[in-house]
Amino acid sequence: MAAGSGAAGADGGSARARILEAAFATFSAQGYAQTSMLEIATRARVSKRELYALVGNKQDMLVACITERSGRMRPPAEMPEPDDRASLAAALTAFGERLLREVSDPVVVGVFRLAIAEAERAPEIAQALDSIGRAAARKELAALLGTAQARCLLSGDPVEMTMRFLALLWGDLMIGLLLRLADPPTTEEAQRRAREAASAFLYLQSAEGVGCSGGV
Repeated sequence: MAAGSGAAGADGGSARARILEAAFATFSAQGYAQTSMLEIATRARVSKRELYALVGNKQDMLVACITERSGRMRPPAEMPEPDDRASLAAALTAFGERLLREVSDPVVVGVFRLAIAEAERAPEIAQALDSIGRAAARKELAALLGTAQARCLLSGDPVEMTMRFLALLWGDLMIGLLLRLADPPTTEEAQRRAREAASAFLYLQSAEGVGCSGGV
């Protein structure tokens, strides 16, 4: 009985994976609003009943697709806390390198393209993408910068510093990726870009002064 139950669970997992793959492919090809549940079921080789039982309605399916793919945008749950400027630079570089590689993944870029294409007809795509993926990455970076500020390594608002670092990190790379004018950065390119962004960010912050009335 246990074996049968396990097999059923495995089959359900396989069917759910097929459904999400089919849904994302159909959303990307036809647009969210134009995609029907029947089309997804046919492409996934499941019944509409299975579709609703394993994933839910079209909105649930969209969120599941974005959650699975935009999860790659998230940095590691634990980053070493900086205790001096050198360790802060190292932490920013590591964060930036991982974010560049994960967000530049063709699958993640595909989610961004879908959100842009459907911005007017289905704004919930962009909202889900932002809350599930981008917001999580920004929150992690703001927490790191907040820790650095508390330790007198930086001064300024952590949210504003987060946006400054991300602007330095990305430049116009994301536009190039979305327009297929640029290739995803290699590991070496991501390391270099992240290192340069961290260096420029810390230089700019130094020009504005450090925290704790003089700090380090």
